[in-house]
Amino acid sequence: MHSWVDGQPADSVPLKDRGLAYGDGVFETIAVKAGQPLLLDRHLQRLDEGCRRLALVVDHALVRGEVLAYAAALGDGVLKLILTRGDSQRGYGINPDAVVRRILQGGPPATYPDSHGTDGIRLFPCATRLAEQPLLAGLKHLNRLEQVIARAEWRDAEHAEGLMLDRSGRVIEGVFSNLFLVRNGVLLTADLTRCGVAGVMRAEILAQAQALGVPVAVADISLEQLQQADEVFVCNSIYGLWPVCECAGMSWSVGPLTRKLQGIVRALLDI
Repeated sequence: MHSWVDGQPADSVPLKDRGLAYGDGVFETIAVKAGQPLLLDRHLQRLDEGCRRLALVVDHALVRGEVLAYAAALGDGVLKLILTRGDSQRGYGINPDAVVRRILQGGPPATYPDSHGTDGIRLFPCATRLAEQPLLAGLKHLNRLEQVIARAEWRDAEHAEGLMLDRSGRVIEGVFSNLFLVRNGVLLTADLTRCGVAGVMRAEILAQAQALGVPVAVADISLEQLQQADEVFVCNSIYGLWPVCECAGMSWSVGPLTRKLQGIVRALLDI
Protein backbone atom coordinates (compact mmCIF):
# COMPACT_ATOMS: atom_id res chain seq x y z
CA MET A 1 0.00 0.00 0.00
CA HIS A 2 1.26 3.47 -0.92
CA SER A 3 2.28 5.87 1.80
CA TRP A 4 0.47 9.18 2.09
CA VAL A 5 2.11 12.54 2.70
CA ASP A 6 -0.29 15.36 3.54
CA GLY A 7 -3.20 13.30 2.29
CA GLN A 8 -1.70 12.33 -1.07
CA PRO A 9 0.09 9.13 -2.23
CA ALA A 10 3.85 9.69 -1.98
CA ASP A 11 7.07 7.79 -1.30
CA SER A 12 9.37 10.61 -0.16
CA VAL A 13 9.61 13.78 1.92
CA PRO A 14 11.73 16.90 1.28
CA LEU A 15 15.30 16.86 2.57
CA LYS A 16 14.54 19.93 4.69
CA ASP A 17 11.96 18.06 6.78
CA ARG A 18 12.69 18.60 10.50
CA GLY A 19 11.64 15.07 11.32
CA LEU A 20 14.56 13.85 9.22
CA ALA A 21 17.01 16.49 10.42
CA TYR A 22 16.18 16.59 14.15
CA GLY A 23 13.58 13.96 14.96
CA ASP A 24 11.25 16.92 15.47
CA GLY A 25 7.86 15.26 15.65
CA VAL A 26 5.70 12.51 17.08
CA PHE A 27 4.27 9.23 15.84
CA GLU A 28 1.72 6.51 16.57
CA THR A 29 1.73 2.87 15.53
CA ILE A 30 -1.84 1.62 15.24
CA ALA A 31 -3.26 -1.86 14.70
CA VAL A 32 -5.91 -1.99 11.98
CA LYS A 33 -8.57 -4.69 11.81
CA ALA A 34 -11.20 -4.89 9.04
CA GLY A 35 -10.46 -1.30 8.10
CA GLN A 36 -10.83 0.01 11.66
CA PRO A 37 -7.92 1.59 13.60
CA LEU A 38 -7.99 0.00 17.06
CA LEU A 39 -7.80 2.11 20.23
CA LEU A 40 -7.90 5.17 17.99
CA ASP A 41 -9.14 7.59 20.65
CA ARG A 42 -6.29 6.68 22.97
CA HIS A 43 -3.75 7.01 20.16
CA LEU A 44 -5.06 10.43 19.18
CA GLN A 45 -5.18 11.59 22.80
CA ARG A 46 -1.50 10.78 23.18
CA LEU A 47 -0.76 12.39 19.83
CA ASP A 48 -2.60 15.54 20.93
CA GLU A 49 -0.53 15.65 24.13
CA GLY A 50 2.68 15.26 22.17
CA CYS A 51 1.69 18.06 19.80
CA ARG A 52 0.78 20.31 22.72
CA ARG A 53 4.07 19.77 24.52
CA LEU A 54 6.16 20.16 21.36
CA ALA A 55 4.08 23.15 20.17
CA LEU A 56 3.08 21.45 16.91
CA VAL A 57 0.02 23.20 15.51
CA VAL A 58 -2.14 20.49 13.94
CA ASP A 59 -5.64 20.20 12.53
CA HIS A 60 -6.65 17.21 14.65
CA ALA A 61 -9.92 16.67 12.82
CA LEU A 62 -8.00 16.43 9.55
CA VAL A 63 -5.55 13.93 11.06
CA ARG A 64 -8.39 11.75 12.38
CA GLY A 65 -10.13 11.80 9.00
CA GLU A 66 -6.97 10.79 7.15
CA VAL A 67 -6.24 7.97 9.61
CA LEU A 68 -9.75 6.60 9.18
CA ALA A 69 -9.52 6.80 5.39
CA TYR A 70 -6.09 5.19 5.27
CA ALA A 71 -7.14 2.40 7.66
CA ALA A 72 -10.19 1.67 5.53
CA ALA A 73 -7.97 1.29 2.47
CA LEU A 74 -5.42 -0.81 4.40
CA GLY A 75 -7.95 -3.34 5.67
CA ASP A 76 -5.84 -5.44 8.05
CA GLY A 77 -2.36 -4.45 9.13
CA VAL A 78 -0.32 -1.90 11.01
CA LEU A 79 -0.62 1.82 10.34
CA LYS A 80 2.09 4.29 11.27
CA LEU A 81 1.19 7.95 11.62
CA ILE A 82 4.05 10.47 11.74
CA LEU A 83 3.74 14.21 12.30
CA THR A 84 6.82 16.36 11.76
CA ARG A 85 7.29 20.11 12.10
CA GLY A 86 7.62 20.27 8.35
CA ASP A 87 10.36 22.05 6.44
CA SER A 88 12.89 24.53 7.77
CA GLN A 89 16.15 26.15 6.88
CA ARG A 90 19.39 25.26 8.66
CA GLY A 91 19.36 25.66 12.46
CA TYR A 92 17.34 24.58 15.48
CA GLY A 93 15.12 27.65 15.61
CA ILE A 94 11.41 26.99 15.06
CA ASN A 95 9.52 28.72 12.29
CA PRO A 96 6.08 29.45 13.81
CA ASP A 97 4.58 29.47 10.32
CA ALA A 98 5.88 26.03 9.37
CA VAL A 99 3.15 23.62 8.26
CA VAL A 100 3.15 20.31 10.11
CA ARG A 101 3.71 17.37 7.74
CA ARG A 102 1.40 14.35 8.00
CA ILE A 103 2.82 10.97 6.96
CA LEU A 104 0.86 7.71 6.87
CA GLN A 105 2.45 4.32 6.20
CA GLY A 106 0.90 0.86 6.18
CA GLY A 107 2.18 -2.67 6.48
CA PRO A 108 0.90 -6.23 6.98
CA PRO A 109 -0.35 -7.44 10.36
CA ALA A 110 2.40 -8.12 12.90
CA THR A 111 3.06 -11.80 13.56
CA TYR A 112 4.60 -13.33 16.68
CA PRO A 113 4.83 -16.90 18.00
CA ASP A 114 1.70 -17.98 19.87
CA SER A 115 3.97 -19.14 22.70
CA HIS A 116 4.72 -15.52 23.58
CA GLY A 117 1.17 -15.17 24.81
CA THR A 118 0.59 -18.67 26.16
CA ASP A 119 3.89 -19.56 27.84
CA GLY A 120 5.42 -16.15 28.37
CA ILE A 121 8.65 -14.57 27.18
CA ARG A 122 12.19 -13.97 28.36
CA LEU A 123 13.44 -10.41 28.71
CA PHE A 124 17.00 -9.49 27.78
CA PRO A 125 18.60 -7.27 30.48
CA CYS A 126 19.70 -4.29 28.38
CA ALA A 127 22.85 -2.42 29.36
CA THR A 128 21.56 0.69 27.59
CA ARG A 129 20.03 3.09 30.09
CA LEU A 130 17.27 5.60 29.48
CA ALA A 131 18.28 9.22 30.02
CA GLU A 132 16.06 11.32 32.27
CA GLN A 133 14.38 14.23 30.46
CA PRO A 134 11.05 15.30 31.99
CA LEU A 135 10.27 17.62 29.08
CA LEU A 136 10.02 14.61 26.75
CA ALA A 137 9.04 11.89 29.22
CA GLY A 138 6.00 9.88 28.20
CA LEU A 139 5.93 11.18 24.62
CA LYS A 140 6.11 9.01 21.51
CA HIS A 141 8.52 11.41 19.85
CA LEU A 142 10.69 10.60 16.86
CA ASN A 143 13.97 10.39 18.81
CA ARG A 144 14.22 6.65 19.46
CA LEU A 145 17.98 6.06 19.34
CA GLU A 146 18.07 4.68 22.89
CA GLN A 147 15.69 1.93 21.80
CA VAL A 148 17.65 1.30 18.60
CA ILE A 149 20.87 0.84 20.58
CA ALA A 150 19.16 -1.35 23.19
CA ARG A 151 17.54 -3.58 20.58
CA ALA A 152 20.93 -4.20 18.99
CA GLU A 153 22.15 -5.80 22.23
CA TRP A 154 20.58 -9.19 21.51
CA ARG A 155 20.07 -11.16 18.32
CA ASP A 156 18.96 -14.57 19.61
CA ALA A 157 15.39 -15.85 19.36
CA GLU A 158 15.24 -16.77 23.05
CA HIS A 159 14.57 -13.19 24.10
CA ALA A 160 11.43 -11.56 22.72
CA GLU A 161 11.94 -8.20 24.44
CA GLY A 162 14.48 -6.25 26.43
CA LEU A 163 14.25 -4.71 29.88
CA MET A 164 15.28 -1.05 30.15
CA LEU A 165 16.27 0.82 33.29
CA ASP A 166 16.99 4.51 33.73
CA ARG A 167 20.37 5.97 34.74
CA SER A 168 19.41 5.64 38.41
CA GLY A 169 18.67 1.91 38.07
CA ARG A 170 14.89 2.16 38.21
CA VAL A 171 12.89 -0.33 36.12
CA ILE A 172 11.09 1.65 33.38
CA GLU A 173 9.85 -0.42 30.43
CA GLY A 174 10.65 -2.79 27.61
CA VAL A 175 12.37 -1.67 24.42
CA PHE A 176 9.00 -1.54 22.62
CA SER A 177 6.63 -2.31 25.48
CA ASN A 178 5.45 -1.09 28.84
CA LEU A 179 6.00 -3.32 31.85
CA PHE A 180 3.66 -4.24 34.71
CA LEU A 181 4.16 -6.33 37.80
CA VAL A 182 1.73 -7.78 40.32
CA ARG A 183 2.63 -8.03 44.00
CA ASN A 184 0.17 -9.00 46.75
CA GLY A 185 -2.76 -8.28 44.46
CA VAL A 186 -1.60 -4.78 43.48
CA LEU A 187 -0.92 -3.96 39.81
CA LEU A 188 2.15 -1.72 39.51
CA THR A 189 3.70 0.05 36.55
CA ALA A 190 6.57 2.54 36.37
CA ASP A 191 6.27 6.27 36.90
CA LEU A 192 7.12 7.80 33.52
CA THR A 193 7.59 11.44 34.51
CA ARG A 194 11.38 11.27 34.01
CA CYS A 195 11.67 9.05 30.93
CA GLY A 196 9.93 6.28 29.02
CA VAL A 197 6.94 6.12 26.70
CA ALA A 198 3.41 6.26 28.08
CA GLY A 199 1.95 3.49 25.94
CA VAL A 200 -1.61 3.38 24.68
CA MET A 201 -2.04 -0.19 25.90
CA ARG A 202 -0.56 0.77 29.25
CA ALA A 203 -3.30 3.39 29.66
CA GLU A 204 -5.96 0.90 28.59
CA ILE A 205 -4.78 -1.78 31.01
CA LEU A 206 -4.72 0.70 33.89
CA ALA A 207 -8.30 1.69 33.09
CA GLN A 208 -9.47 -1.90 32.70
CA ALA A 209 -7.84 -2.95 35.98
CA GLN A 210 -9.48 -0.08 37.84
CA ALA A 211 -12.84 -1.05 36.34
CA LEU A 212 -12.30 -4.56 37.72
CA GLY A 213 -11.59 -3.14 41.16
CA VAL A 214 -7.93 -4.15 41.08
CA PRO A 215 -5.67 -1.91 43.21
CA VAL A 216 -3.38 0.03 40.85
CA ALA A 217 -0.18 1.96 41.54
CA VAL A 218 2.09 4.07 39.32
CA ALA A 219 5.41 4.47 41.09
CA ASP A 220 9.16 3.93 40.94
CA ILE A 221 10.10 0.25 40.61
CA SER A 222 13.40 -1.20 41.83
CA LEU A 223 15.05 -4.36 40.58
CA GLU A 224 14.37 -5.84 44.02
CA GLN A 225 10.65 -5.17 43.62
CA LEU A 226 10.75 -6.76 40.19
CA GLN A 227 12.47 -9.84 41.57
CA GLN A 228 9.86 -10.15 44.34
CA ALA A 229 6.87 -9.78 41.99
CA ASP A 230 4.23 -12.50 41.82
CA GLU A 231 3.50 -11.82 38.13
CA VAL A 232 5.18 -9.76 35.41
CA PHE A 233 3.94 -8.87 31.94
CA VAL A 234 4.65 -6.48 29.08
CA CYS A 235 2.21 -4.88 26.67
CA ASN A 236 1.78 -2.70 23.63
CA SER A 237 -1.02 -1.80 21.24
CA ILE A 238 0.09 -4.18 18.47
CA TYR A 239 0.66 -7.57 20.12
CA GLY A 240 -1.44 -6.94 23.22
CA LEU A 241 -0.08 -8.57 26.40
CA TRP A 242 2.73 -11.07 26.92
CA PRO A 243 3.47 -12.69 30.29
CA VAL A 244 7.12 -12.53 31.33
CA CYS A 245 8.60 -15.74 32.72
CA GLU A 246 12.31 -14.93 33.05
CA CYS A 247 14.91 -12.17 33.02
CA ALA A 248 18.54 -12.34 34.12
CA GLY A 249 18.02 -15.25 36.49
CA MET A 250 14.73 -13.93 37.87
CA SER A 251 11.63 -16.01 37.12
CA TRP A 252 7.87 -15.70 37.49
CA SER A 253 4.79 -17.82 36.88
CA VAL A 254 1.96 -16.70 34.62
CA GLY A 255 -0.58 -15.59 37.19
CA PRO A 256 -4.36 -15.15 37.30
CA LEU A 257 -4.44 -11.35 36.96
CA THR A 258 -2.16 -11.53 33.94
CA ARG A 259 -4.50 -14.07 32.33
CA LYS A 260 -7.57 -11.99 33.20
CA LEU A 261 -6.15 -8.84 31.65
CA GLN A 262 -4.81 -10.78 28.69
CA GLY A 263 -8.31 -11.98 27.87
CA ILE A 264 -9.64 -8.41 27.98
CA VAL A 265 -6.84 -7.17 25.76
CA ARG A 266 -7.36 -9.96 23.23
CA ALA A 267 -11.02 -9.00 22.95
CA LEU A 268 -10.07 -5.34 22.40
CA LEU A 269 -7.62 -6.24 19.63
CA ASP A 270 -9.69 -9.15 18.28
CA ILE A 271 -6.69 -11.52 18.40
